[in-house]
Amino acid sequence: MLSSRSKLIRLVAFDVDGVMTDGGLYYSDSGEEFKRFNSLDGHGLKMLKASGVEIAIITGRTSRCVEARAKNLGIEHVYQGVERKLDAMVDLLNKLKLSRDAAAYMGDDVVDLCVMRHVGLSISVPESPQLVREHSDYVTQRGGGHGAVREACELIMSAQGTLDAQLAPYLK
Repeated sequence: MLSSRSKLIRLVAFDVDGVMTDGGLYYSDSGEEFKRFNSLDGHGLKMLKASGVEIAIITGRTSRCVEARAKNLGIEHVYQGVERKLDAMVDLLNKLKLSRDAAAYMGDDVVDLCVMRHVGLSISVPESPQLVREHSDYVTQRGGGHGAVREACELIMSAQGTLDAQLAPYLK
């Protein structure tokens, strides 16, 4: 069932804090916010995008470093400061003319459940509350900010038969 759902995916949207990062909120004395992103996750996102899957970020917080990270990775669909994440996902699905079965969402907390329950494939991290893990089609082995995004990207590419092609240039 996981593989058959993953084969249909044409869009993956990710939460940021706790998924693309370890969930910690780091502030300098001047109040500037810092986030730590994982480079393995970043390359997984680039490979997934190169395989033909659209990538999006939907997050409740607003941060310049998220904007910079998205730009660095070539992620065009970025929704920040979103109170109603499902509205953002529905807007994105309509914009891309995709069905909900063609979308995946990776979240880590109860605020993500409305989106996770709406899409064809829901993914969470081991640190997620029990309720979130119960509503996930897949819970990564790696933690948020520590390779979980890469694991999810490879899961989808493997099911779609595109992972080997994405890795081939590195094996020459």
